[in-house]
Amino acid sequence: MKNIAVIGAGTMGNGIAHTFAQSGYQVQLIDINSDAVEKGMTTIIKNLDRMLSKELITQNQKAETLANITTQIDLKKGVEKADLVIEAATENGDLKLKIFKQLDEFSPIEAILASNTSSISITKIAAVTKRPNQVIGMHFMNPVPVMKLVEIINGYATADVVTQQIMAVSKKLGKIPVKVNDYPGFIANRILMPMINEAIYSLYEGVAGVYEIDTVMKLGMAHPMGPLQLADFIGLDVCLSILNVLYSGFGNPKYAPCPLLVNMVMAGKLGVKSGEGFYDYTTTKKAETIAKQFI
Repeated sequence: MKNIAVIGAGTMGNGIAHTFAQSGYQVQLIDINSDAVEKGMTTIIKNLDRMLSKELITQNQKAETLANITTQIDLKKGVEKADLVIEAATENGDLKLKIFKQLDEFSPIEAILASNTSSISITKIAAVTKRPNQVIGMHFMNPVPVMKLVEIINGYATADVVTQQIMAVSKKLGKIPVKVNDYPGFIANRILMPMINEAIYSLYEGVAGVYEIDTVMKLGMAHPMGPLQLADFIGLDVCLSILNVLYSGFGNPKYAPCPLLVNMVMAGKLGVKSGEGFYDYTTTKKAETIAKQFI
C-alpha cells in the first residue's frame, strides 16, 4: 500500500494527507474546490513549519513531506491509482453516499475505501458500493498529526483482512488504532457528544456559566479542554449533526440535541470556524486569552 487518496482538503483532510505524506506515502489531496486545496496546502506548510520550529522534524523531512503530496481537483484522476482512499468530506450523509458511489466507480477494484466519518454508518456507506467488504471507517482525531488515536470501524460486511491491513497502516503512521463495531456514534462520539450536550443543557438551564462549566470539567475531571470549548473547536454544526445521528439511530431522548445548540447553529454561531460559539474568537487577542484560560 503506497498510494493514498484523501478526499476533502479541510481540517481533517489536510491533516490526514500531512500524516501519510510525513510517513513516506504518496498522497493525492483531492477537493473539487481549488481554493480549498490551496488553503489545505497552506495549513500543511504552516503545521510543518511549527514542527520544524520545535525541532520535531528537519528541513529535509519537511521538504520530503511536501514532495509526497500532489493536489487534484478531478476526483476520477485523483483516485485512479489509489491503494487506499480516505474520504474526509463534510459530515453529511447524503454527500458521503454520493462520494462513495463515485469512488466505487473510479477507484481500482482492489482499492480499500475508508471514511473518516465520526458518526455515519459504515454499513450504510458500504451498501452504495459494489465492494462492501472493502469499505471501512478510519476516524482520525483532530489535530491529526498530533493525536494518536484512530478509531477503526468495521461495517457489517467489512472483511477481516481489510481490518488487519488498516490496523497495520495506522500503526505505520505512529498511531494507535482501536477497533469498534458499526453502531451510531461508534465509541468516541457515543460517549463524548452526550457529555457535550449535557454541558450545553447545564448552560441553557442556568446551572453555571461557560467558563465555570469548562473549569469544573478541566480541573475536576482532568480534561485538557472543557466540553464547551471542545464543542467550539469541533464545530457546533458538527456536534448537532452527530447528536441527530445518535437520536435517530437509537430513538432515545437522552441523545436529543439541546435547544440552545440548535438555535446557535441556526444563528450561524458555529464555534472557532465562524469566529463565535460559546466563546468569541473574532480577534487573535481574544482567542489567545481564551486559550490561556485552559492551559
